[in-house]
Amino acid sequence: MPMTSLARAAALALPLLLAACSSTTTKEEGNYSTISSNQFIDANYKAADALMHQLNGKLTADKPLIMATIVNIDALEQTTTLGRLVSEQLSTRLAQGGLSMIEMKLRNNVYLKRNQGELMLTREIGEVATAHNAQAIVVGSYAETSDMVFINVKVIQPNTNFVLAGQDYVLAKEAIVRSMLQRN
Repeated sequence: MPMTSLARAAALALPLLLAACSSTTTKEEGNYSTISSNQFIDANYKAADALMHQLNGKLTADKPLIMATIVNIDALEQTTTLGRLVSEQLSTRLAQGGLSMIEMKLRNNVYLKRNQGELMLTREIGEVATAHNAQAIVVGSYAETSDMVFINVKVIQPNTNFVLAGQDYVLAKEAIVRSMLQRN
């Protein structure tokens, strides 16, 4: 059966109409779930996924991991909201991936520095890991440039200091990231 020109035009227009209906605004003012916070979360989750991939077969299921606060590489005793939030998101994603993560904020016997988070110095890692029967600790640092933040995370075995997994990634230093880098 030959198509009439009206039917042919309707058949050609249908994909365009469907595409127009499915389009969404990519940047809605004030809606952080559609702007850069998703890029921030996505970058942290991808880093955690890469760590889990590297850890495949290196950990036992019966022992937990501890997440240390991601610190400023130029001042290892300092961090910011960015360092604390990266730590939280990495820990969340590792837990989502099936790893047992100890929530250190609920422990009374861990050194907490006001406005810093769960900072752990190298000499304390072994003691904390032993006290919590942890098989590994996730540690990390970040470095700022004028337009980027470079993040390095590692999973280390506390009794040997061997690096079991590591990941480097970069965040664009856009407004949200800049605001999280301000000292409290």
